[in-house]
Amino acid sequence: MVKRYTAASSWPAKAKNSPPRSGGNPLKWPPSLPGVRSAMVPQAYLERLKSLSTQLVALQKPIRILDAIKWPASVEAQFRAARGRELPALEADFYQGYTLSFDPPQLKQRLRELRQDVRRQLGRSDALGRILQATIDQYLLVIELLIHRGTAEFGRFSRELYGSASDNLRGDRKTLRQLGERLCHIFSLPAVENLNRPYPNHIPADSAVQILHQRMQDYFGAGEVRVQISDDIVSDASAGGDCIKINRRAHFSELDLQVLEVHEGWVHIGTTLNGRAQPWATWLSVGSPRITAIQEGMAVLMETLTFSSFPQRARRISDRVVAVDLAERGADFCEVYRYFLERGVSEHDSYRVTQRVFRGGTLTGGSVFTKDISYVKGFVENVNFLRAAIHTGVPEIIPMLFVGKVTLDDVPLLYERYLDGVIAPPKYLPPMFKNLNGLYVWFGFSSSMSLMDLARVQQHFSKRFCKLPQTQVQPILKDTTDTELD
Repeated sequence: MVKRYTAASSWPAKAKNSPPRSGGNPLKWPPSLPGVRSAMVPQAYLERLKSLSTQLVALQKPIRILDAIKWPASVEAQFRAARGRELPALEADFYQGYTLSFDPPQLKQRLRELRQDVRRQLGRSDALGRILQATIDQYLLVIELLIHRGTAEFGRFSRELYGSASDNLRGDRKTLRQLGERLCHIFSLPAVENLNRPYPNHIPADSAVQILHQRMQDYFGAGEVRVQISDDIVSDASAGGDCIKINRRAHFSELDLQVLEVHEGWVHIGTTLNGRAQPWATWLSVGSPRITAIQEGMAVLMETLTFSSFPQRARRISDRVVAVDLAERGADFCEVYRYFLERGVSEHDSYRVTQRVFRGGTLTGGSVFTKDISYVKGFVENVNFLRAAIHTGVPEIIPMLFVGKVTLDDVPLLYERYLDGVIAPPKYLPPMFKNLNGLYVWFGFSSSMSLMDLARVQQHFSKRFCKLPQTQVQPILKDTTDTELD
């Protein structure tokens, strides 16, 4: 079991009147007291920023991407009854039956007008104004994405918003597809069978609600986050805004609840509440697709740092990249489903990983929903960002990853505005991000490992391992069924 944490750590830990580079510690708090330069920021600018932010938060509210492309739960049973040989039974006009909760032409016009207001009121060169404009542009693309559900154009807009499995990793020549394939291999090695976890799914939904409610209260404080039973979600659990929903029919293991606690609670809900706490930049509480990779990647990283994840879950996340790549290259729903089935993935999990990619797109492949590359992409980019910030000597900017819904490119700009007193520091921070000493040491040791010839080291120890008895290894711990957490 991971260590239980009490209240979330507020950052900064204490005020400093002088920057750490003049004697302070950048691993424990930012290099300057918030608002040191706030007198330089006109009140009129702050009021304009808040007004524009509030307008964007209101305009994006009816846009719900996943609700607009979800499939009925009955589709899986029908597909599996046909033994996966026929494409899912969705009518050609299926998505037209899902009426959007907004009028696309009207909302596009209002977003365009808001973008013009941002340029006029904040100026084209204003850093926060540029982030606002980029976010508005994302929502305009989202509207186009939803208008083109079930068509060949859907995939094009999805790639513009979320990227493609054929994209290169930031700052590297390798593609996401290559990384996904490598991770799938690692998390499918025979050794995984010997790491089975002693975590039975014995916790019913009502007990899970009570446990998570207490943990959210310990971390966020009383009354900040709701945890409730739900009858209208397909997955076992989901989170949005300041609420975690638990499927009434689901059962959970202790490890499942740990994943929910840190993934949905600390990261997704935490950044939402930190964004809502902003005095002026309130749009940081809502997330367009531009922030998806960093959000999902940070959530996966948090699972890893708290030892809450497990190989089967990591394999499922890696499978998503491969599924996107296969579908982008023209494999249809049945072909992607069989690909995973033939590699030992269960029928249910094979369907789920495939369905996530084809929702909103075309069942014949080519035009698909590429969001699922975000977990692996964001994990790698977050780790590289943390390493670069530490090695460059600016670890004090790292907590800004939790200030709200942000991209990596936003962080330095937001940190500058934090020093001006325009951006408030994150109210809720995981302990290892409030005090960065542990992460600093971890990255220091892990970076030094790159100097070693790992192939030679592996060969050295393999000679010792080959002396083990050549019999079927029996896992020390009994395996259990994994709970579906999205």
